[in-house]
Amino acid sequence: MAGMIAIETLEKDRSFQGYCAEPAGDARGAIIVIQEIFGVNPGIRKKCDDWAEAGYLAIAPDLFWRMKPGIELDPDVPAEFQEALGWMGKFDQTQGIADIEATIHLARAKSGGKKVGCVGYCLGGRLAFMTAARTDIDASVGYYGVGIDGLLGEKHAIAHPVLLHVPTADHFVGPDAQKAIHDGLDDHPKVTIHDYQGLDHGFAAEMSKRRDEAGAELADARTAAFFAETLG
Repeated sequence: MAGMIAIETLEKDRSFQGYCAEPAGDARGAIIVIQEIFGVNPGIRKKCDDWAEAGYLAIAPDLFWRMKPGIELDPDVPAEFQEALGWMGKFDQTQGIADIEATIHLARAKSGGKKVGCVGYCLGGRLAFMTAARTDIDASVGYYGVGIDGLLGEKHAIAHPVLLHVPTADHFVGPDAQKAIHDGLDDHPKVTIHDYQGLDHGFAAEMSKRRDEAGAELADARTAAFFAETLG
């Protein structure tokens, strides 16, 4: 079963929407799927559906709702890509983490108290790292997170496992940023980093010309194994 659900804010004074896909039986755990800059679009919803098929409760919160609810953009359409960049520039990331935390609370309740992980892409990869440092989430995965090199001052707060997927030809995260990420995190006991030689940003997108099938399948298999170990 899948569809939109209401998520109550931490302050419990408002609610926002999220896409929720539920497994056929009891959930193994719950996974928060954190959007790219394109909103909770068909690709993000498919990520949720796939996790539900694997036995997890999966929820993708609409993190842009405070600016405009229901944004869905296609990264392969140039005008929509530019629109997405505009929304990203206006997005309050700290408030976004609060909305992710509210989603964690809902996921724990809906899954019967099971462990909760998160997986994010692009902007969502950055937010997944921030979630690991700023909330009590049980496990976090970031795909091609932008600006993680600027968040390394928060690494001491990471208490639960983190997995990062880094494409070496990412035109949004250059060699210097990648080196800083490795230098800052390679010795962190909770962080694992996988590099993907020659791949670019967005290589694991579900519905986009950016997708690299072999790279996506490898990264997604590693993510599935990571969640099987950390969530159940």
